[in-house]
Amino acid sequence: MLYTYSFQNKKRDLSDILSTIVKDEPRFISNFVRVEDATSQKHEWLEDQITGRSVTVSGEVSGFTCPASASDLAKLKVGTLLVAKNDSALFRVDAIGEADFTVSLVAANGSSKSAPASGDVMNIVSTPVSEGSISGDETGITGNVNYNYTQIFRKDIVLSGSALAINVFGNADNQLNRQTAFALSELCRDMNRVALFGRRVEGTSTSISEAGGLYAFGVGDGALEINADTTVLDSFIVNDAAQKVLGEGGEPLQIICSPGQARVLSCEYAGKLQILRSDDRRGAYVAVIVNETNGRGMTIMADPDVPDTDVWVADPACFGMSCLKGRAISDEDATPKGFDGIKRMALGELTFVFKNARQRLCRIKNLKDSASALAEIKAAGK
Repeated sequence: MLYTYSFQNKKRDLSDILSTIVKDEPRFISNFVRVEDATSQKHEWLEDQITGRSVTVSGEVSGFTCPASASDLAKLKVGTLLVAKNDSALFRVDAIGEADFTVSLVAANGSSKSAPASGDVMNIVSTPVSEGSISGDETGITGNVNYNYTQIFRKDIVLSGSALAINVFGNADNQLNRQTAFALSELCRDMNRVALFGRRVEGTSTSISEAGGLYAFGVGDGALEINADTTVLDSFIVNDAAQKVLGEGGEPLQIICSPGQARVLSCEYAGKLQILRSDDRRGAYVAVIVNETNGRGMTIMADPDVPDTDVWVADPACFGMSCLKGRAISDEDATPKGFDGIKRMALGELTFVFKNARQRLCRIKNLKDSASALAEIKAAGK
């Protein structure tokens, strides 16, 4: 080799450096914390057992017998206590049938409501258990399995002999470290777009393995979504989406949108935003709004890669990043014989985990584009 440097024949693990860069990126990718390594290119995981803490009365109530869906009935047990949303009357589940459940009023709590009505959302208070009980509300791992495929990411770091001779940025070690940091920043931007738009493709003799992203897991049959029908983004739509996530057992703690839609939402919340500046948050839009459904805060994450007419309400517990075992991001020397300079290759193989995507993600689609919405708000003098 014509040029030498201190880690010339060494392979360096860059996964810790990449994790730091990912964490500090003001983009969607910063949600993806490192989880257990994948052991094959098809990475499978068990879904969490999360159930919504409310049921909906889906038809006319006969006496105290309330129609409900099978998925809602599975949340109940005989003895479960319920209250209707925005009411204080307490009901007890006395029987559960194949398509309905029967309740009785056990405490008026100052309310005049005597029975549930069609369309009522009944929040689960608790299921009291007796002393020495054998079982109660069950939580844990379900038998449901989901999967994603790993994808190889590669960046080449090249320093020519002329660049090394000029020595603007110090010695070869310093220049390589600088270019490696640039390469990892580019890699993060690539990963961000794969995490959003990637398609799930199995690697075969005729196709390259690709990792699926948010749109691969968060849309389609069974996914939570709201069609905004070209209306302006506002707190009502956001809270409707948050209610859907809560109803499925998720915790809606984040709003993922474009910078333009963040400005639209900020117009409504002007003077009410809690602006945070801390070591684990970066970017122009870092704000928390109060979720009117459960009173908890939802962080606004403005990512320029998110389509302007889409907004996602998400439970960040959905996201994870898994490296193929032994294939975490690393760099090693790749200088060809006779090359006038130094070349190193940063390469790794990983995938993205979207656990319980059908319960923890809700897409708001077909919003009015932010430019039109902002012009409309400005014309109205808001």
